[in-house]
Amino acid sequence: QVQLVESGGGLVQAGGSLRLSCTASGSIFSINIMGWYRQAPGKQRELVADCTSDGNTVYADSVKGRFTISRDNAKNTVYLQMNSLKPEDTAVYYCNLGMIRRPTRYDYWGQGTQVTVSS
Repeated sequence: QVQLVESGGGLVQAGGSLRLSCTASGSIFSINIMGWYRQAPGKQRELVADCTSDGNTVYADSVKGRFTISRDNAKNTVYLQMNSLKPEDTAVYYCNLGMIRRPTRYDYWGQGTQVTVSS
């Protein structure tokens, strides 16, 4: 059984910073992708950023230059450093672990952490 535990959300003023953390436990494949998605009220869940186990990263255009994803493979932990936060970044942020055993990807999700950015 795979579990993801997130921390680090909260309330911050526009221009401020937050750091999210997510640690995975259980049977984890060595080839995997860890990342963050977010879902704002009335909107679909969207990718914020992800990072493969060999360090390749992808960012949503809306967060490029402001957010940085990193991971510690030894700890099965992924971080999201969010700087210059904007009110439109307000959402529930979900940690995702995608484990790949070709041709299948197995996805696991954290419980979500609220990020609220006030103007």
